Amino acid sequence: MRIKRLVQKHPEEKTFWKNDQWFNVYVQVNEEKRPDYKSRLYGEFDRFGFEAEDKYASLAEDDEHNGWRLFRRFKMVLHNNKRLTKDVTVKDFCGKQMTAFPLFVMSIKYLREHLLQAVTTQKIGIEETDILYVLTVPAIWDDNAKRFMRDAAVDADIDPARLKLALEPECASIWCETLGTDVKGAVAIAGSQYMVVDLGGGTADVSVHERKPDGSLKEIMKASGGPWGGIFVDENYMKLLDRLYGEEALTDLRKTEMSDYFDIIREFEHKKRTVDIKNTKHVIVRLSVSLRDLANKYSKQSLEERIAALDSHKNAITPKGKDKLKVDWTVIQSWFKIPIDLLIQHIKTLLAEPKMKRVQTVILVGGFGESQYVQDRIRKEIPDDLKYTYGTNVFQYFDENKYPDDKKVWENGKWQVPFCFKVYVRVNEQVKVDQQMTKRSTPNSKISLTAVYRTTQEHPKYITDPGCELLGTIELENSTDIPFEQQRLETTFMFGDTELFVKTKNKTTGKEAYMTFECFT
Repeated sequence: MRIKRLVQKHPEEKTFWKNDQWFNVYVQVNEEKRPDYKSRLYGEFDRFGFEAEDKYASLAEDDEHNGWRLFRRFKMVLHNNKRLTKDVTVKDFCGKQMTAFPLFVMSIKYLREHLLQAVTTQKIGIEETDILYVLTVPAIWDDNAKRFMRDAAVDADIDPARLKLALEPECASIWCETLGTDVKGAVAIAGSQYMVVDLGGGTADVSVHERKPDGSLKEIMKASGGPWGGIFVDENYMKLLDRLYGEEALTDLRKTEMSDYFDIIREFEHKKRTVDIKNTKHVIVRLSVSLRDLANKYSKQSLEERIAALDSHKNAITPKGKDKLKVDWTVIQSWFKIPIDLLIQHIKTLLAEPKMKRVQTVILVGGFGESQYVQDRIRKEIPDDLKYTYGTNVFQYFDENKYPDDKKVWENGKWQVPFCFKVYVRVNEQVKVDQQMTKRSTPNSKISLTAVYRTTQEHPKYITDPGCELLGTIELENSTDIPFEQQRLETTFMFGDTELFVKTKNKTTGKEAYMTFECFT
């Protein structure tokens, strides 16, 4: 977002610089309306979002950006400041301080005007008095920060009688009702309990709710979270560029080639979210020729020499041409580690609470939540509760203390019990993605048939019990040249993202067969 100082447009209007800000002494004499106090102190709002960055960079190319101020990611000042007042300041793009409160006022006012324009365009007859404004705030903000936001909204001309504050993860929870069938089914059914993790640029907010029969939400646990957003990954990336190209070169690039500077930031933001971690060993990041030229201007060392001087990762970074770097995925992965480790530990702590036993679903939302790496880490490290007991059909040796006489049959010279349910994992047990359970046995025929069953019972005895369901049968051919009692079979259950993978392998011959079944909802 950018603030523009009021420029001198008439001989009677004067400006002066005080306390690192432009002030106007007189208003334009030909204006019909006297500008309000805030605009005279802080300037006028011009643009928001990427448009603000693009305009600022365009002005800088022609050296016309003096008097214009660009502010990025100033929202975090409300979290970092423990003694928050309306006098709190933030730095603009060039490092100059300014009071933060008017920035919030202007941002909210922009959003309000944007909404009204969209409503007017799309539907006739709606008055602003018909609108209830809901202003979202991170769950980890304290009461001072929330009051700060409410006051900013009122100063942005929003009627306080039609203004409510809501926690961001709670709003995300409601939004999930509009999504696909799988997600909607997990959050919209009466009695369902679920966790929403809202992972944005600055903060991670976690809320836990239960859907009531009347459609309302009941808070299961107070919203919580921490400063574990995506900006910490970005900061690690910029620290690497600082080591490779030098602080002076980056500072000069920001001043002289601002478009290139913003392109570097956006390029990495895109890579951070979309890289395919399962098929990627390295990432190519595009920089700019101008950055390398500036680095050579300020340092006698070549880029290759600066890479070789790195304390770590020196063998994991390779220049590609004049404007690219090849970075091993392990390097980028290390930048994610601290914030995601803290987030996962927090989620595990919450799920360990007794009141959280019925929470079956974790929903990840927010910009940083789009990262495949983040999704993969959470899937692997947050255990899932199984809704079924899974196992196979086996013969068990007859034990009169376990089985009634009418269950036994004479098989291969022994009394055995057929149709027994051999359990690999039980209902409500917690399993992680890629967790494996393996059991061993001995074949008794040329073809081994592994019949996979599931049931909602926790302790099933027979596959013929009510509710037992056959998922499929795996056929494996054994050797007839080796005595069956000398061959060894291994049956492995592996739980993936949404599937159950079952493999039967003859360890003696090396032959194997497998099937995949739907497991989690």
